[in-house]
Amino acid sequence: MLRDEPQYRLLFGSQVLSILGDRVTMVALPFAVLASGGRVGDVALVSAAQFLPFVVLALPAGVWADRLDRKRILVASDALRLLCQLVAAALLLTDHAHIAHLAVIAAVYGAADAFFAPAFSGLLPTTVAPANIQPANALRGLSFSVGSILGPVIAGLLIAFAGGPGGALLFDAATFAVSIALLLPLRRRVVSAGLAQEDPVATTDHFWTSLREGWGAVRSRSWVLAFLGGIAAYHVVVLPAIFVIGPVLMERDLDGARSWAVVVACFGIGSVLGDLLFLRWRPRHALRVASLMLVGASCQAAFIGSGLGTWGIGGLELLAGVCVTGAFTLWETSLGEHIPAGSLSRVSSYDYLTSSGMIPLGNLLAGIVSASFGLQPTLVAMTVVGVGASLVVASLPSVRGLPRGTAS
Repeated sequence: MLRDEPQYRLLFGSQVLSILGDRVTMVALPFAVLASGGRVGDVALVSAAQFLPFVVLALPAGVWADRLDRKRILVASDALRLLCQLVAAALLLTDHAHIAHLAVIAAVYGAADAFFAPAFSGLLPTTVAPANIQPANALRGLSFSVGSILGPVIAGLLIAFAGGPGGALLFDAATFAVSIALLLPLRRRVVSAGLAQEDPVATTDHFWTSLREGWGAVRSRSWVLAFLGGIAAYHVVVLPAIFVIGPVLMERDLDGARSWAVVVACFGIGSVLGDLLFLRWRPRHALRVASLMLVGASCQAAFIGSGLGTWGIGGLELLAGVCVTGAFTLWETSLGEHIPAGSLSRVSSYDYLTSSGMIPLGNLLAGIVSASFGLQPTLVAMTVVGVGASLVVASLPSVRGLPRGTAS
């Protein structure tokens, strides 16, 4: 049971408030751009700036996370992101923020995040017994989900009563300080024999050799390549409906930040339900279930453009939340069960490259296409392409037939 995993409790606890702050920022940042005189293209630009560093840094970050102390990488990443949010908050609260400022700060923040993600994925399985990998991932997902519910509520209160988007970013900065305090005493658990075994050549000191070995670990597993393709399609084609088009649509047709907060909170409720489900249910073919849930997740563009009003869209996003958290919990569990511990950060770095690294491209394309053809036609195209790609992934034998790993 996870209550018997003290190191995981530290790792998990370090992230709870930080994740809450991130969810506050997700709501606040687009409206900070709009409040600074920006339009849909500027929202897309700042969002792309935050995720663009993943394109350059995701793979090197994975190599270094497999070679260096992962805990130190996490602490350094949190410290730099704390500084970014303090600077952004100060600019906004003093009315000195411009779109260029927000874009540069978002890029630095994204660079720190690029190092955090693979280090965290590589560290998590070493803090729990092998049989607890899926519950640990599900509980991590639950923290994201709870943050998605509380974050928009807190963001709305901070924006309304605590200095607008600047107050929200200041709150996020404080959560990083708490995260650092909890990470410092963490100690890595000795990897037990039930987990996928350490690859002896994964500890090489040669950067380019280590990078090639990481790609080899990906290329040799067709199920990894297939699901990475599905994740890339989701993040390039579907997710910009949330990051770019959704807030603009709410501002144009509904009640702006208040409507968007309701929709995001409903998504969070669905995510909580999905996380609770996968704390208990361990499907025999985890990746098969993950691929089917990816199909449901890829319907989000249609949900956002359904025209059903704030609560109707929120209800559909609740269903999407179940699908999204299920897909990614079971995907990360499959990686933890089947990838050797010494290669896990490098393989995870390809995951982050094809997810967060692809978001800038998707956001920029969404901004261009929606400005040229309109919001609704863009959402229809997103749905057709995104759902089609996820159906292809779900149909592949290597995805459908992957068994549970030795840790299940």
